Amino acid sequence: MPNEKIYPRNQLVEIVQQLKVDGKVVVTTNGCFDVLHVGHLRYLQAAQALGDILVVGVNSDDSVRVLKGENRPLVSEDERAEMLAGLGCVDYVTIFPELDPIDLLSAIKPNIHVKGGDYTIERVIEREAVESNGGKVILGLNVPGKSTTDLVETIRDRYK
Repeated sequence: MPNEKIYPRNQLVEIVQQLKVDGKVVVTTNGCFDVLHVGHLRYLQAAQALGDILVVGVNSDDSVRVLKGENRPLVSEDERAEMLAGLGCVDYVTIFPELDPIDLLSAIKPNIHVKGGDYTIERVIEREAVESNGGKVILGLNVPGKSTTDLVETIRDRYK
């Protein structure tokens, strides 16, 4: 059952702490993941390959509205989390209400945090939170033309 991978932050932090004690390399990433597509899948698979455990932070519905606009998200936070939890490359999922993942990452203290390849290291606002806890930030795979925004634009263009 995919929901067995979805945890509130406080429980997830305990799980991750034990995994790290056991010597596991914990990789995190985060995002809206509004409409899951092949760009997400390839990105998540690449992130998972960097360690032993992949933890995905999902923006809450309220934070997505602030970040992406009033017409988003298209899919609810619970359903987005469930879709991610259903992927074999994802080990754990949590929903976070903040606009950025700094508090989440400060609590989890990942070994590696992955951001999309469309970022530069200077634009990764959570970099200090990760590095101050001994982790490193890696820029991940970017699949050009494979974003939720691209999909929304395609739908708008085709069905005007």
